[in-house]
Amino acid sequence: MQGSAIQQPQGTISDHGGQGGHHGGHPDHRLFGMALFLVAESAIFLGLFGAFLIYRSVVPVWPPEGTPELELLLPGINTIILVSSSFVMHKGQAAIKKNDVSGLQLWFGITAAMGLIFLIGQMYEYFHLEMGLTTNLFASCFYALTGFHGLHVTFGLLLTLAVLWRSRQEGHYSSESFFGVEAAELYWHFVDVVWIILFILVYLL
Repeated sequence: MQGSAIQQPQGTISDHGGQGGHHGGHPDHRLFGMALFLVAESAIFLGLFGAFLIYRSVVPVWPPEGTPELELLLPGINTIILVSSSFVMHKGQAAIKKNDVSGLQLWFGITAAMGLIFLIGQMYEYFHLEMGLTTNLFASCFYALTGFHGLHVTFGLLLTLAVLWRSRQEGHYSSESFFGVEAAELYWHFVDVVWIILFILVYLL
């Protein structure tokens, strides 16, 4: 007599976090893929930082004569805002792990506001600097590094807003389903670390 087989449900892609997997027993490699993406992005920034340090070492006077001195107040405030936003965003992930969707929305909303303030501060600095992209080598490096980082902050802000938008759907994020939240936070932390290195190299050294 042929035994009856138990039919297993077909696997579907879920939104589980780092410990969760796809239904049907398939491991979830999305977070690993996100980490690989950030490694690739890190390589790009390392190349830019390396070029900056090489220019700094071979040019006799750095910054070149005639380069206006960079103000530290606004970038310093921006640094505090951006670094603090990582701690704020982490509160959002901690909230969703407790099934607190309102907490997720609150902390991610504050993070989005802080990211927007950072970008506004950066644009304000650009408009008030007495140098342009082609003023000299230092100016070109400055705008390339800060502008490329600003592009990443913008993308991180869009990711954060996407999480907020999708959190409006009941049950989309929960303690068992939070990959989007985790991915957005990981990317935001990456942006913060890159800015700290950039701030030290460009503004302080």
